[in-house]
Amino acid sequence: MDHSTKFHFLPFLKTLYCLSLTLILGLTMSRVSYGAGDRIIAIVEDDVVLESELEKKIDAIKAGLMANNTPLPPPNVLAKQVLERIIEEKIQINMAERGGLKVDDETLRQAVMQIAERNHMTPEELRSSLRREGVDYADFLEQIRGEIATQRLKGSQVNSQVKVSDREIQHWMETHGKASSNPNGEYLIAHILIATPQEASPESVQKAREKADRLFDELKKGLDFKQASVSSSDSPQALTGGELGWRKISEIPSLFADLVPKMNKGDLEGPIRSSSGFHIIKLLDTQNGVATKVTKTHVRHILIKPNELLTNEEAHKKLESIKSRIQSGDDFGDLARGNSDDKGSAVKGGDLGFVSPGALVPEFEGAMNRLQINELSDPVQSQFGWHLIQVLERKESEDADELLKKQAQDEIFKRKVEEETELWLKKIRDEAYVEYRDPSLAPDGKATSPQDK
Repeated sequence: MDHSTKFHFLPFLKTLYCLSLTLILGLTMSRVSYGAGDRIIAIVEDDVVLESELEKKIDAIKAGLMANNTPLPPPNVLAKQVLERIIEEKIQINMAERGGLKVDDETLRQAVMQIAERNHMTPEELRSSLRREGVDYADFLEQIRGEIATQRLKGSQVNSQVKVSDREIQHWMETHGKASSNPNGEYLIAHILIATPQEASPESVQKAREKADRLFDELKKGLDFKQASVSSSDSPQALTGGELGWRKISEIPSLFADLVPKMNKGDLEGPIRSSSGFHIIKLLDTQNGVATKVTKTHVRHILIKPNELLTNEEAHKKLESIKSRIQSGDDFGDLARGNSDDKGSAVKGGDLGFVSPGALVPEFEGAMNRLQINELSDPVQSQFGWHLIQVLERKESEDADELLKKQAQDEIFKRKVEEETELWLKKIRDEAYVEYRDPSLAPDGKATSPQDK
């Protein structure tokens, strides 16, 4: 089949949700059901990993690795890596459920429509393409639902805690902006992490260092980096060869930021010590970036928040009713003043003024960017509640200093979020209850919980 027209499930989802472990694996994150004779491989909090679930995901990973011409590691090594990713997913799903981060059917429908649009398909064509790829549509929907929930979890646990100071922006502009001959240059980096546990003993640290040193020597002698990542890395990108994607220098983790510009294509650096463990990086390629203008959007909204007296479904219906009233001739501003739970903008008729890219939560901004001038959105759900959005006008910023400040803020924020997310994932993994029922798949070869050691 022509690769330009075939819908490729795994590569597309990896691109769309590049930070998602679950979508990289390309399989459902929903609770598993027991089948006759199905063996429990591990217990994760109040959930389990079944042998059939593990085998299904291993098959998906193998297909992806072979499609990318990545040598397969030994079967037991691959099984351990995939099992650890499943465990991480289940821990996050468990946290999202405990936090009440459930995804309603309307949000799921909108997400599927976006995926279809990005593949230049209708939702029906997407469904048919998934069927041809051998993907069960119900699994696909649950997978997307879980992905949205975990992204919201990360947003509430990590993103909302990250702040960018004026001093950081000024420092960025001095070191990466005006002082740089190519501030938009990009680097393609691959990464391997040999992790150390929280409060690691000197013996554990030394053991990890020795493992990293041996791996670095093998890489210098010609070991394939992707294969080494799949076999040995503890990073979220391990099963996709360790690639971090194209990044500007200010988007590169600060631990590597001073090293990368001095590296040549194909160079290795490491092991580099951090609180997470020991890192090995490889520079795969470089390219000159293209400066872009900033489009500001003048937008207004009405926010309805679920509460003790108003369920999530009722909040959605209330906003649908408000939209119908506006379409029938009622004034948006009057309805915002009388109904919106965003009190700051409600007094101004819901007006948020001109906003720059990245200033609003992703769900809001994505819906806003798809609207034409004066068009009303469907109700859009975010971590704050349900929004009805209307774009009033757009303009491109020509202020060079403003563009540079916006670029600095965006890139510093992305870098800090990535660094904090890595620490957060490590923390929740170390604190979770995990019991391995199959000793051959446990990190230390013992069928016990790490907390029982």
